[in-house]
Amino acid sequence: MTTRDNWRKSSYSGSGDGNACVEVALDHPHIAVRDSKVPARAVLTFPAPAFAAFLAALRS
Repeated sequence: MTTRDNWRKSSYSGSGDGNACVEVALDHPHIAVRDSKVPARAVLTFPAPAFAAFLAALRS
C-alpha cells in the first residue's frame, strides 16, 4: 500500500496550506486517490490506464 511519502498534491490545490484538493499516489499497478482534507478516510484506486484516460479527458 502507499506510504505517506508517496502522496502528491496538485499545484492547483489552492491558497494557504493547500488542503482543498485530492492527492494521488502510485500504488502499482493502480493509482490511489484520497481527499487531502481527510487523508485517513477511504482511498479510491483505479487501474493506471483508466486514470490516464480520465486525465486526458479532463485536458481536452
